[in-house]
Amino acid sequence: MAESSDPARGDPVVERISGRTRVTASIVACAFFMQNLDSTVIATALPTMAAAFGSDPVHMNLALTAYMLSLAVFIPASGWVADRYGARNVFRLAIVVFVAASVLCGLSQSLPMLVGARILQGAGGAMMVPVGRMVLLRTAQKHEIVAAMAWLTTPALIGPVLGPPVGGFIVTYFDWRWIFYFNIPFGVLGIVLVSLFVEDVREPPRGRMDWLGQVLCGTALAGLMFGLQTVGRHVFPWEVTVALLAGGAVAALAFAWHTRRLTRLGRAPLIDFTLLRERTFAVSIYAMFLFRAGIGALPFLLPLMFQIGFGDTAVQSGMLTFASSLGALVMKPVAQRALRWFGFREVLFWNGLLSGAMIAACAAFRPSWPGLVIIAVLLTGGFFRSLQFTAYNTLTYADVPRARISAATSFYATAQQLALTVGVAVGAAALELSVVVTGHEQPMPVDFSVAFLVIAAFAAAAAPIARWMPEGAGAELSGHRLARPGGSG
Repeated sequence: MAESSDPARGDPVVERISGRTRVTASIVACAFFMQNLDSTVIATALPTMAAAFGSDPVHMNLALTAYMLSLAVFIPASGWVADRYGARNVFRLAIVVFVAASVLCGLSQSLPMLVGARILQGAGGAMMVPVGRMVLLRTAQKHEIVAAMAWLTTPALIGPVLGPPVGGFIVTYFDWRWIFYFNIPFGVLGIVLVSLFVEDVREPPRGRMDWLGQVLCGTALAGLMFGLQTVGRHVFPWEVTVALLAGGAVAALAFAWHTRRLTRLGRAPLIDFTLLRERTFAVSIYAMFLFRAGIGALPFLLPLMFQIGFGDTAVQSGMLTFASSLGALVMKPVAQRALRWFGFREVLFWNGLLSGAMIAACAAFRPSWPGLVIIAVLLTGGFFRSLQFTAYNTLTYADVPRARISAATSFYATAQQLALTVGVAVGAAALELSVVVTGHEQPMPVDFSVAFLVIAAFAAAAAPIARWMPEGAGAELSGHRLARPGGSG
């Protein structure tokens, strides 16, 4: 086990994470995987479910939208709830709610029943993911956070990619209801493991719950996210989309005014924007948002391109897109070493450019390309993207005081969710615009090329923002100052 000296105190820093942190990271990672898989696995099963309910497949998208909106509404409150009732208790209860809602989804006999169950499932997921991250941040020592966050990055990348082929396999060989029953054994195991191995870490709550902020923030996120998801998809008349976006924008402005007023009065708002005064946190949020938006469109565009643009089957498409997940798995043992050698700022800049370049490379894909070449590109891109996510997920909390971890987690999780929606909307809009300009009846490979180049520009645009970081940002987490003689960063 390699050791080095802590730059702050001069005593040894153990490179490997402790057993307690590793167990906690594994438990939280499993919950993350379950949530990320479930959020996408249903997409492939919608036509089969529509036939079972006697409903229009287009209307079945309500099951997807209800889940996403529920996440958006409840995520901002997760920090306060965890501080008030204890992170372990809330994390465990969130798994219970998520699994119970999964059972209700499987038992649903109509679309309204399914939508109601998905809303409840989203509420559980909204507490499970950010609170799970909070548990890990409060369990791990400073020098363990990079390695611990690498455990969480992998399921976050694998879930959305693995979801569609798993959903296709289940509906092809089993009943669609097993998509939801699949969560039961994982959830029960998670509840047991949390009860046995996760410590009850908590901080005093930051004043009373900001209920007005919760309503305004939830309305803003619901309006903006729902509106963005309908852009370019012709789900609703354009007037409805405009109304949703306008209503969300008005609610967002009202929320910003309300938050500023509470801050002036010395009260704790739902989302604490004063965290942006911390340079490391602010730069991480801004850069992460652009990068996440670019990456968020990949699980949407890749399957569409392979199945519609190339004419592949769902199984063939799933096998190709899974390559990016393998790249994420390869990254996990490399992340800590890369950050120690080069530091956060250099990794976020150069690796960010490489990640954008690998997305742009997808624009060159054509049906005539050998499958192995496509897999190699996706695998390499998955490696770079996973390293980038690990760096952002770690550095965001580098200078946040322990007492404000819950507020920072809520802020970060909310920004991630909004960025994901923006990315899918941008990718869909670019694809739709290219189809209109080229006069194609349906998307062709060249139209997907345009969409990939647009989202690649979003991801790459995050890289220069990383240059605003202090040179030694996150050195205490990565040990970068010790990687070179004289402690140069």
